[in-house]
Amino acid sequence: MSTFRHERGFTLIEILVVVIIIAIISGVALMSMNLIGDDRDLDTERKRLATLIELAQDEAVMQGREFGLELMTSTYRFVEFDPFEYRWSEVRDDELFRVRQLPEGMEFELYVEDKRIFLENDAKKIEDPDEAGTSLTVESYAPHIFVFSSGETTSFEIRLKRPVNDQQLAMRGNVLGAIELVDRED
Repeated sequence: MSTFRHERGFTLIEILVVVIIIAIISGVALMSMNLIGDDRDLDTERKRLATLIELAQDEAVMQGREFGLELMTSTYRFVEFDPFEYRWSEVRDDELFRVRQLPEGMEFELYVEDKRIFLENDAKKIEDPDEAGTSLTVESYAPHIFVFSSGETTSFEIRLKRPVNDQQLAMRGNVLGAIELVDRED
């Protein structure tokens, strides 16, 4: 009687099944961390800002008010023009037009009438021309984007960026107030 030992290794099919399972799990993990594909947070913030600008346009037309939008590196705020005091001021007591902060790791890039605007980290101080100590040489405040009571706006392109993984989404606004959400390829 002879004893025959049969040693058996993994078959090619078994190895391929394991490799496919690992690839599927890795793909799901990468997409859940936003390392590949579209960034949902960027798209959400872009849509929120577009909606707020459209709301400001509606308010401007219906109430005969002039609004403005000031962008900082990762913050934005709406301001309104006071025709009686002939100056810009923050929109007060309106939760929709409050100062908003982008989520961690997101930044703005702004182009107004096809010219890049370098954004500050903090909001500009709105000077009161009647305030004591204000010199006549102080440059008066003006927002980056104007929303007029006629419904027209400044021509702009706002890019929301996540520099860590080079994700970017954009929106464009034309003089007539139309806002277009732009994909990266456009």
